Amino acid sequence: MSESNEFSIPENRHATMADDGLARGPDGRPRCWWPGADPLYLAYHDEEWGIPQGDDRRLFEKLCLEGFQSGLSWLTILRKRPAFREVFLDFDYRALAAFGPDDVERLLGDARIVRHRGKIASVLNNARHACALADETGSLAAFLWRFAPPPRRHPLDRAAARALTRSPESEALSRELKRRGWSFVGPTTLYAFMQAVGMVNDHLAGCCAEPAAAAARRRFPSPARGVAARP
Repeated sequence: MSESNEFSIPENRHATMADDGLARGPDGRPRCWWPGADPLYLAYHDEEWGIPQGDDRRLFEKLCLEGFQSGLSWLTILRKRPAFREVFLDFDYRALAAFGPDDVERLLGDARIVRHRGKIASVLNNARHACALADETGSLAAFLWRFAPPPRRHPLDRAAARALTRSPESEALSRELKRRGWSFVGPTTLYAFMQAVGMVNDHLAGCCAEPAAAAARRRFPSPARGVAARP
């Protein structure tokens, strides 16, 4: 989802959507409506979205890609993700922190990614701040998971899901990251990040992927344990 929190749903002639927002695709299983019938999008919805993530590189990647997605569909970013991973060194933020202006120009010439100067520069800026944050708190995950909200009820229909654009926790995280010099980290972008990495489980009630995401969250050892409470 972008900073405007607008889903971009691929054309899907094989799915029918009920009033509750659940869509049945080619396999007949009920899912959140937004992945449509695109196989790549379906796999992302079923296997990644809402599953708790504690790996620093994957968390940094998702922060960066949510920034790149602003104004675009997530499916566009998902299709370009292999190229993003290649050019940004699998989102190794310590390696990216050494990139400079020449690297920005080089990346602007790569048609496989989103060529936006501000967003590319933001990745490198945020990489440097991620190094400082990880050194301070032990890991990027330890800091980010401090802002995970307590579990709550799942959205019951499409309208309720679309209304979930930000939260007090995403606003607090946005303020803190901006205070530390990060960019492209607005509260709506960060709420989408929280949805994606399992800090919240916003699969619709009745979605076939919801139970697995909920079980994964119950098993997940929060990296923030033992870290001071968020400000």
